[in-house]
Amino acid sequence: MPRRKKLNRSKKLGVLAVLLATAFAVSGACAQDYPSHGVSLIVPYPAGGGVDTVGRIVAQRLGEALNQQVLVLNRPGAGSVIGVRDGAKAAPDGYTLLMLVTGASLPPDTGYDLAKDFAPVSLIASIPIVIMSNPDVPAKSMKDIVALAKKDPGKVTIGTPPSPTLNYFGAEQFKSLTGTDVTIVTYKGTGPLTNDLLGGHVMFAFNTLPPAIGNIQAGKLRAIAVASPERLSAIPDVPTTAESGMPALDIVQYYGVVAPAGTPKPIVDRLNKELRGIVNSDDFKKRIAAAGGGPIASTPAEYAANIAREEGKWAALIKKLGLKVEQ
Repeated sequence: MPRRKKLNRSKKLGVLAVLLATAFAVSGACAQDYPSHGVSLIVPYPAGGGVDTVGRIVAQRLGEALNQQVLVLNRPGAGSVIGVRDGAKAAPDGYTLLMLVTGASLPPDTGYDLAKDFAPVSLIASIPIVIMSNPDVPAKSMKDIVALAKKDPGKVTIGTPPSPTLNYFGAEQFKSLTGTDVTIVTYKGTGPLTNDLLGGHVMFAFNTLPPAIGNIQAGKLRAIAVASPERLSAIPDVPTTAESGMPALDIVQYYGVVAPAGTPKPIVDRLNKELRGIVNSDDFKKRIAAAGGGPIASTPAEYAANIAREEGKWAALIKKLGLKVEQ
């Protein structure tokens, strides 16, 4: 009897080995044929904003590298949660990718887990927040904003995309650091925010540069400070928040591409290879720099570590400030 059990166990192990070998063979075959048709890139923000701008650059270049169309799908809502959730539920076959931005795991009950539901592919860029204003507002520095806010408590308005974006949490951090009473006005994305800033409907904005850079260069908007350790090459005359006396106001978003969990490793590796080539190209570097960011290429493991580190950093700040995260 023990001998029969041993034989049965050996037989089961043999069957398992065959199944695993078959699975790897199928995965490898799929990767070799990938992609056989168009790929979708979900951008969880409205068209015209900073994420959309970078997403369309990535889609164009990735489509050229894969020799297939990469179509941008804008899925805005709930501070990116709707689009990220759609990405998590997509088939893990490499044909639906997601443009992920720091802050996606901060709301409660999102319906997804960044650590479990996605396969990180590669970082793309870092995009710092730029504090800007309508030129009609009499403030040209961070100190001026603080002085204006303390002179008229509650009357200074700061526009941001909604929670859980870093723009919003950065504005809350500004209130805490300066002890000022300002009114935060939220918008669906940086595109609508920029339009209202131009129209004078809000005084200041914690914005990204892509949707605003043309108007800044034309003098229709004023860039006051860059919330990162270094100045931006696109607006080199604009000081950092550290240079402006607020080193703790460090608000840098990281953009990257992820796939649904379970996407075959050969496909993830292929996408990573193509994205690293794109990010390291001179043309891409120039386009991202012009959009107010810095290109970053990474391995999937390095991107996974970045997600864990940055999401943890902002979750700690939210807890420290006692903020309610909405979606």
